[in-house]
Amino acid sequence: MDKIVIGIDVGGSITKIVGLRSGDLITPISVKATDPTASLFGAFGKFVDANNINLSDIDQIMITGVGASYVDKNIYRVPTGKTEEFRANGLGGLYMTGLEKAVIVSMGTGTSIISAQGDEIKHLGGTGIGGGTIIGLSDIMLGIRSIKGIIKKAEAGDLRNIDLMVKDISKVSLPNLPPDTTASNFGNVTDKPAESDIALGILNLVFQSIAISAVFATKSTDTKDIVLIGNLATLPACKDVFESVKLLSDINFVIPENAEFATAVGAALAYIRKRGSGL
Repeated sequence: MDKIVIGIDVGGSITKIVGLRSGDLITPISVKATDPTASLFGAFGKFVDANNINLSDIDQIMITGVGASYVDKNIYRVPTGKTEEFRANGLGGLYMTGLEKAVIVSMGTGTSIISAQGDEIKHLGGTGIGGGTIIGLSDIMLGIRSIKGIIKKAEAGDLRNIDLMVKDISKVSLPNLPPDTTASNFGNVTDKPAESDIALGILNLVFQSIAISAVFATKSTDTKDIVLIGNLATLPACKDVFESVKLLSDINFVIPENAEFATAVGAALAYIRKRGSGL
């Protein structure tokens, strides 16, 4: 049986880990910790234990993410390498969807946008808007400092009490703009908006900004497929907003299963394709 290649995406507070054996994905896991090194070793220990993996079963460990800089030696004497995060995003996004080419949008604390076709990975740009924006704005405006908290609060929200819609400023239909299209985020705020409306407005602002940036990014490529990866891609609000943006364009948005683990998968693939660099 082929040995396992492990991919680890080390974030500032969350580490995601996956394994690939003969092209098949081994059940991924994630671990939260305040320290990236503790998070990495905690995730590795939990992963090998949960999947009954011996160190001798592992061919290579590949690390990526902002926390990769904290690792400067092999993990438990298993050969360990690093790969650049943009490359991992691109390879992982294609693998998780089966697409040959796509624009990959990685949504974490901020957002990066990648063009991927086979082994050709190009960073197109990005935006500082992402999960950090959601948490920061919700903390300032609502005193909520968790994604789960703002998602829960937004369930009863109504965007009509927060955003200015096209129908609010035009009595006639505009080309390719449905009446409920946002004309101005937070442009219709009342004196005392409900907290649920504010929460929904924050989510809508962030996801719409990312979606439009991604659509513009496709203009420099020859693809209409946009793959959404990262923790934010798993939120129901993400799917809802991107579906509404899809109505305004000819873009196909894809959210793969286990989207939050795509970068870790890409790290493993970088080694499998003999592109990773050793420590």
